Amino acid sequence: MEHKHHIVVVGGGAGGLELVTRLGNKLGRKGKARITLVDAGLTHVWKPLLHEVASGSLDASANEINYRAHARKHHYEFQLGRMTGLDRQDHQIIIAPFHDSDGNEVVPERRIRYDTLVLAVGSTANDFGTPGAQDHCLFLDSLPQARRFHNLMLNAFLRKNHYAKEGHDHQLPITIIGAGATGVELAAELRLASRELPVYGMNHLNPGDIRVSVIEAADRILPALPPRLSLAATRELQRQDVQVLTGQPVAEVRENVVVMKDGTEIPSEMTIWAAGIKAPEWLGQLDVETTRGNQVAVKQTLQSVTDPDIFSFGDCAACPQPGSDRPVPPRAQAAHQQADTLFKTLRHRLEGGEPVPFVYHDHGSLINFSRYTTVGNLMGNLSGRSMYVEGKVARLFYASLYRMHQNALHGPLRTAIIWAMDRVSRAMHPRLKLH
Repeated sequence: MEHKHHIVVVGGGAGGLELVTRLGNKLGRKGKARITLVDAGLTHVWKPLLHEVASGSLDASANEINYRAHARKHHYEFQLGRMTGLDRQDHQIIIAPFHDSDGNEVVPERRIRYDTLVLAVGSTANDFGTPGAQDHCLFLDSLPQARRFHNLMLNAFLRKNHYAKEGHDHQLPITIIGAGATGVELAAELRLASRELPVYGMNHLNPGDIRVSVIEAADRILPALPPRLSLAATRELQRQDVQVLTGQPVAEVRENVVVMKDGTEIPSEMTIWAAGIKAPEWLGQLDVETTRGNQVAVKQTLQSVTDPDIFSFGDCAACPQPGSDRPVPPRAQAAHQQADTLFKTLRHRLEGGEPVPFVYHDHGSLINFSRYTTVGNLMGNLSGRSMYVEGKVARLFYASLYRMHQNALHGPLRTAIIWAMDRVSRAMHPRLKLH
């Protein structure tokens, strides 16, 4: 049997799934290559939506993509498992044993041989070694974590509603550490939840009983974005009665307390860590060069500096930018653009061609404040200048980002059908997921 070039992509996040979809449609369908996706989960949810899953404004079940079903439609293979090792000499990756919920081994350790390996495993939260963060903070790196947060939030609201009914102390302080896009958007979603849940029976609890605070170590929120956008976001959070604390890092997280560097203690019954990201620890243990943050060091072509048969992109890769001493930022739009470039490179690779250098184009940033408003800046294609947008226009652009991701995975017809079904679902179901 003729050997087909085997492209193995590890990580089914936004970039990884878009890449295998295009490779499967163009190469797998025609039998030009064998495409395999490896992921530790069975389903995909667009990571920028996890804060909406956590707050209940988005039903993850209606937005999940099952890898096995998607693989069948798009001519690639799916392997369930977590990558734990790399054998570069034999061109193999090592997959950990898979266990069921009772701890019984279902599938033993496996090895998968590759001709081309792509690492697209994304990122995890970076707590910077803050004492108590791992023990007392909630994280939103994955769908299970978002669902756990949602259940804890509903239980906390239910408990405080009962306390209010009985005349006891019913204040619920919630603290978000980190005021990047995730932290700011989550704060707005939590404020929406505090105003919506009383409609569904928790009528002894007032929105003011839910105290939402956002802490940022930098001197302003959204420090990576333009100051004008940061100022607009601050005003909007304050308008929604969200406390904004800037200019001081968190020194320690204790049970029900966040301790600031100056010793100030902030009560917090639910604490969410959203202050930075890093590549998974196990990447730093592979036989490839990585950065201090465990990112795979790659060339501008997205090839590992260690091995030309290994590529990496997205949050887990440190890709240089021409004319800058900083790597490509860990953003969804960067992963989308890199997936497109890498698709071209891998097609050229099968034909004996040269890899395509990646050039990042910043199209701007959008911050969504739940159903209240959206603000952002868009980069002009011709002038290179940014244009400030807000309100309905900004919300339209924000919504289009997810539709673009769906279009890359499903095509225009299915995306249009999904959009229509989403409209029907919103009309028929509660505005918040209540279970």
